[in-house]
Amino acid sequence: MTAITREPGDPGDSFEPRDVEPLPPGEIAAARFERDKGLLAWVTSTDHKRIGILTMATSLVFLCTFGILALIMRTQLAQPNGKVISPGAYNELFTLHGSGMIFLVLTPLAIGLCLYLVPLQIGAPMVAAPRLCLFSYWLYVAGAIVFLLSATTVTAPPDAGWYAYMPLSDGQYTPGVGMSLWILASMLAVGAMMLMAGAVLWTALRMRAPGMSLMRMSVFTWSAVVTCLMTVASFPSLIGAMGLQWVGRVDPNLFTHDSWDIAYQYLFWFYGHPVVYVMFFPFVGCVAEVLAAFTGRKYFGYSFTVYALLAFAAGSMAVFGHHTFTTGQTANDYFSVTSIMLSVPAGVEYFGFLGTLMGGRIRATVPMLFALAFIPQFLIGGLTGIMLATPVLDYHFHGSYFVVAHFHYTLFAGSLFGAFAGLYYWFPKATGIVLSEPLGRLNFVLMVIGTNVTFLPMFFYGFDGLPRRVATYPAGAGFGTLNLISTVGAFIIGLSVMVFVFNLARSAILRRPAGDDPWGAGQTLEWATSSPPPRFNFDGAHPIPPIKSHAPLLDLRQRSGASSG
Repeated sequence: MTAITREPGDPGDSFEPRDVEPLPPGEIAAARFERDKGLLAWVTSTDHKRIGILTMATSLVFLCTFGILALIMRTQLAQPNGKVISPGAYNELFTLHGSGMIFLVLTPLAIGLCLYLVPLQIGAPMVAAPRLCLFSYWLYVAGAIVFLLSATTVTAPPDAGWYAYMPLSDGQYTPGVGMSLWILASMLAVGAMMLMAGAVLWTALRMRAPGMSLMRMSVFTWSAVVTCLMTVASFPSLIGAMGLQWVGRVDPNLFTHDSWDIAYQYLFWFYGHPVVYVMFFPFVGCVAEVLAAFTGRKYFGYSFTVYALLAFAAGSMAVFGHHTFTTGQTANDYFSVTSIMLSVPAGVEYFGFLGTLMGGRIRATVPMLFALAFIPQFLIGGLTGIMLATPVLDYHFHGSYFVVAHFHYTLFAGSLFGAFAGLYYWFPKATGIVLSEPLGRLNFVLMVIGTNVTFLPMFFYGFDGLPRRVATYPAGAGFGTLNLISTVGAFIIGLSVMVFVFNLARSAILRRPAGDDPWGAGQTLEWATSSPPPRFNFDGAHPIPPIKSHAPLLDLRQRSGASSG
């Protein structure tokens, strides 16, 4: 049973949560098995922390894998008339890179982080449906295996892009088993994350500790809630689109009218745009937690940020049509307005970031550096998104490297920087050991330089008309210098990732103990327990403190300081 302390007379705001239920006997038996076994216990564990770590670790392996594919493509594009790989191989690489980064890297990294942290932050001893979460992880692994198998087919690996538009991806124009395996892999990986997100959502809504009202959940937990809401609402659309495509591959004559192709695009982008926020919002939560911790103050505008997150999640379901402006079969004005309206809740979130920084005592730790870099870099991605949401501008930018630059500033310069802020911040809590700060700073400097050297030039040669998804370009087009700069930047990013991997390996060997709160700045409940946390998160030696706000540990330190003063 989780140990909980609570001050008399605390009504828990207007919400009175139910008592924490006793742990099921099966979970207690599973905990004994996991304590006594090694690798087998990890891969069969129903502990949300282990499943979350496995999911994130697997996604980071694929980050390196698909990052290597990006380096090959950048080498091909470094100079005009590149001969490093063939045009067909280039088509296969950008298909595998794009779909792999979305299906197997960023989405699992985001959902895995939510699975690890949400039960800890709400004071729950376990996740809802733990066996479903374990099944979801192995379903994700199965999808990854099938995905890799699709790339190794000799006759026809997938080469229709991550969006796999019809009729390009049907059995007539992309024959062979590779594309069919890719479709199956997509359905498995997306279905796995949908199930895992459903369990996290149920945990946050129904398994909070006494005193943890909805408006006392952390900013990260709220970001996880809206992420999971978007996941369970939009991911079935992708499964439906892939099913439709699979039928079309069996009989290409079924879907010959253009309306079917547009219907597929609508189904795909009803998933394809919300998934951008699924890959983004948990890392907004990471940045918010890091900013609050290393300024020593509560997150500014907490209530407004919560409502902004909810509004953004609702609005994200009504903007998918801006991806089809150039088809001539979309209500452009409507989708332009709904897309631009998202800048309002996004602006509220940015005011929260800036307000937290103002008046705080900033500590320039490695997590804080990544969080600070996130703010201006994602702003570039957001502002260029408003440009692409304007039909008259989108007509010019559509299909160009301007779009590539935009979504890389959103998902790499934004999401991955937020992810690194979170990884450096919570790594000591998850493992009980600390990472090297000097190596972390080197990782940060190289990644900032590499990111902006790679993607900033793409805005310029995209504006000048270089189309995306082309394997080469003529020497007289004037794109050679900027492409060479982008390629140099990509290899700097690769070097920064190598530094991060070396930091992980070095820290695992040295094993410098972290302590319960190595930063001395944690504000949420996970910092009240041991590092790493026990099987059921809290125990008699590490009870849940009184919960008075979304920052209970900061409240506790302030009360202790006032008492001692």
